[in-house]
Amino acid sequence: MSARPRQYTAAMASKQKRSALTDVVTREYTIHLHKRVHGVQFKKRAPTAVKEIKEFAYKHMGTKDVRLDPQLNKEIWKQGIKHVPYRLRLRISRKRNDEEKAKEPLFSYVQAVNVSSFKGLQTQVVEES
Repeated sequence: MSARPRQYTAAMASKQKRSALTDVVTREYTIHLHKRVHGVQFKKRAPTAVKEIKEFAYKHMGTKDVRLDPQLNKEIWKQGIKHVPYRLRLRISRKRNDEEKAKEPLFSYVQAVNVSSFKGLQTQVVEES
């Protein structure tokens, strides 16, 4: 049985593809770090948490260049290498890369947001002013 080629229709032509280039946006997420470092040996928990946050930002923003705020790094490492916070509220901003020899046109900047409780928080789009 041979696969039939897909027919190009007018409906497909009317749909515009979204480009990450046009979407300079900031969103707030809650990341459950505890499940992401579960089973990781103690001396690798904080470094693994940093890698997981970068991967999370890459998946949600679609940019390979992910930069972490130094305050976020301090928040992860605050309780030591073994005891990573269970959850973190992150503000991830997709920004334009203005460097001349940049490989990627956009980058993601990840910051920690202080919240009193993580209960009932949803992903929010933050309006930049």
